[in-house]
Amino acid sequence: MAFQKPSHTFTKIHLKGLRTNSLHILFILSFTVLINTLSFAQELPKSGTPIPAEKPKDSVVIPAKDLLDLPTNEREIDSTKQDSVKKEGFLKDIVTYKAKDYVSVSQKKQQITLYNEAEVLYEDMEITAGIIVIDYSKNLVYAGRLKDSTGYSQKPVFKQGANIIEPDSIIFNTDSRKALIFNSVTEQSGGTVIAQRTKRENDSVYFIHKGKFTTSENLEDPEYYILMNRAKIVPNKKIVTGLSQMYIYDVPTPIAIPFAYFPMSKKQTSGIIFPSFGEDTGNDRGYFLQNGGYYFAISDHIDLAVLGDYYTNGSYGLRLESNYALRYRFRGNVGFRYENLLNSERGFPDFSQSTIYNIRWSHTQDAKANPNSRFSASVNLGSSQFFRQSINQVNLNSTLNNTLASSVSYSKTFQGEPQVNLNLTATHNQNTNTEAINLTLPTMQASMSRVFPFAPKSGAKKGAIQNINFQVNTRGEYRIQTTDSLFGKSEMFDDALAGMRHNIPVNTNFKVFNHFSVSANANLQETWTLKTVRKFFDTTTDEVVTLDINGFDRFFTYNVGASIGTTLYGMFNFQKEGKDPKIQAIRHVMRPSISYSITPAFNQYYETFEVVDANGTTSDQVYTRFENSPLGRPGNTFSSNIGFSLGNNFEAKVRAKDSTDTEPKKVMLLNNLNFQTSYDIAADSLNWSPMRISGGTQILNRKMNINFGMTLNPYALDNNNNIINTFNIDNGGSLFRLTSANLNISYSLSNETFNGKETDNSRDSEQQRRAAATNSDIDGLFGESQDFADQRLNDDNKEKKEDTEEENNDFYNYKMPWNLRLRYATNYNNTRRQDQITSHSLMFSGDVELSPRWSIGVSSGYDFLNKGITFTQLRFERDLLSWRMNFSWVPVGINTSWNFFIGIKSNLLKDLKYDQRRQPDRNLGN
Repeated sequence: MAFQKPSHTFTKIHLKGLRTNSLHILFILSFTVLINTLSFAQELPKSGTPIPAEKPKDSVVIPAKDLLDLPTNEREIDSTKQDSVKKEGFLKDIVTYKAKDYVSVSQKKQQITLYNEAEVLYEDMEITAGIIVIDYSKNLVYAGRLKDSTGYSQKPVFKQGANIIEPDSIIFNTDSRKALIFNSVTEQSGGTVIAQRTKRENDSVYFIHKGKFTTSENLEDPEYYILMNRAKIVPNKKIVTGLSQMYIYDVPTPIAIPFAYFPMSKKQTSGIIFPSFGEDTGNDRGYFLQNGGYYFAISDHIDLAVLGDYYTNGSYGLRLESNYALRYRFRGNVGFRYENLLNSERGFPDFSQSTIYNIRWSHTQDAKANPNSRFSASVNLGSSQFFRQSINQVNLNSTLNNTLASSVSYSKTFQGEPQVNLNLTATHNQNTNTEAINLTLPTMQASMSRVFPFAPKSGAKKGAIQNINFQVNTRGEYRIQTTDSLFGKSEMFDDALAGMRHNIPVNTNFKVFNHFSVSANANLQETWTLKTVRKFFDTTTDEVVTLDINGFDRFFTYNVGASIGTTLYGMFNFQKEGKDPKIQAIRHVMRPSISYSITPAFNQYYETFEVVDANGTTSDQVYTRFENSPLGRPGNTFSSNIGFSLGNNFEAKVRAKDSTDTEPKKVMLLNNLNFQTSYDIAADSLNWSPMRISGGTQILNRKMNINFGMTLNPYALDNNNNIINTFNIDNGGSLFRLTSANLNISYSLSNETFNGKETDNSRDSEQQRRAAATNSDIDGLFGESQDFADQRLNDDNKEKKEDTEEENNDFYNYKMPWNLRLRYATNYNNTRRQDQITSHSLMFSGDVELSPRWSIGVSSGYDFLNKGITFTQLRFERDLLSWRMNFSWVPVGINTSWNFFIGIKSNLLKDLKYDQRRQPDRNLGN
């Protein structure tokens, strides 16, 4: 019978009543071949003749010994003779195997050979190799590489579930179910074991000799490894070793241990967190152990780390850190830190003791959890001096922050017509300099969506009547003002204030002459409070007495207003016939607006009492019983204001550099230039309010943001520098008197700024402009975090660095990436003829990547007012592939310190590190 086989041979066998285990599938082949041989013995060609790929006559038998790269010490494998008693079959699924060139069966040698891209599949197990030979007379299975003129190829790969073994060759005994694996590479829970020889005892135990354990990605030449003389591996559970020594690029180091235990579980497991050790010489606290404790893997959704610090002078600290998450619902983390600080030694004159704490909580809700309700939290509260005094707070950026803020909010939307929104918020604001704390526990806000009572049921709203709309807003507060020393005590509630305000704004808008937009509004407010005051003059003590009256009270206020505005466009065209100037046109957009508002005087809520001074002169003092209302007091001054504002925008059309562009390029000259003032008709004096001018622009491809502002007062000052009801120009001065001014310039540039590859990101530029306008700080100007012990687990720039390394693989053509961020800020004050610069500084921060894995950075500045250097930080970072090395140094100032860290990035071996730091001196008196 002639056999015609395709280029790939497939064989499937299905047996029932089977049992299985994780034997790397090799022993399955022997039974598969035996069944095939018994079933088709009469149809097979002569013994030793392979199944031909094309024509059986031209087939040649290639002995397996010439193809296999296998050790000759087969005596190490237990070869047991076949039992004469027929064993029950143990295959319970289809076995599929194939080979690219041929499948050869030899009855004489009792072998089956799969040659070139051999593959066998069974259940969740898979084996691929250059060649697979099964000797069912000895119950042995061989798998190995192919050898050719260039070396070896097609190494065996064994897969079972998530476990993968990649040896050079393997010998497997299907009877004893043991195996010898040579030069295997096995991944174990983030680490890799490279072993010269591995003995497989059963599916769950392996013994290795001269094995290397590493987390390096370069397995051909790992930058480091731990050489294990002998080791026992339980896959996905643990590795237990004897004598182990660390090697760096095959060079032995003095780091060696007599035995080691590596937990390899893929699930969260509880365990000890090893501390860092060192010495604190700055505050004479002696030697210390930091960040040691225990990790509790409570469940898949929550964990807890209990960490502690101890110093030999008696100082100690406790830290609790917990992370929680529920997929598609929410996630967050909670942290609590407590430290008992002893400065110097007991009995010494400079001895002092203090306790500090800090609480942090962050909670975010998945947007898919509930579209109609949302809960979020961002809490950062504690002792005002925590970041300045903490013995385990290395992020110096926090020491420069003068405020702590927290917010916990819950919002709920009630669908319907109209829609109602409810929001509950608890806030905390703390000034770390004054130690003043403001709390709202809570603030309740409820609002109803806009209602258009006269709008048509269909079609657009037209006219003033149809556009009339109103809302109903309610805000309630329970406000506490306290200090750091009283926080958490019952006394902090003594002066608490509670109140509620109901607000109904009524608005409408319409067009006039098709070019003017008119809007009118009225605002009705009712305010409730639970505490009022009563004042009177005590003739006995000659003092004004203020009594707090508890009980419900209310007041009602209102105001009305209207505004009209339009937009004007102007174009200055510089193009002339036959000429093509570089600046073709300048576009000017003006947005003038005039508003009018009336606020009545609510004198009915004010009372008068007589006060007698030391000379016996009697005078009247006016007050309102609502002066301590948390939501404001009623006004007793009639106001009739006319407001004027003018917004300007300048844009140029510039000829494009590329002659193929048909459209000119738009260049922003001034993003905004705004003027604003008002005139109070009802005021007896000082009718004009100071004029406020503000503006900003972006130049140099929108990388430099310039923002400025000034205040101009039209009124003069008397000899005592008090403002008087006389125009400054009538007093011999100019039209306006400059009372204040500010200027902020920020600029960021990099190596891409000059090579034409930098993109124009208008969105980022707009964010930078707004940040500069609000005097917010640019990232990195005040240094970066120094907590390298935590950063080592985060490699956010890994992909970016790898891409950079690939692009710059030519050493001589390497372009060093760099970036520089600058900010100049100055403020001027001349309210009472001070003529004073209140702040004047230049800050900068930059980084240079000397090589794809070596970078340095610096953050510093100069205070021109105080003639001194601002907070300065030098940074050095070396990416050592599997390792990371960082050094940060603050050379000058009260925060003088340095921090050095080198350690393995992998979370598996994170305790292999060296962390040394010199903390800044802490002034416990401040």
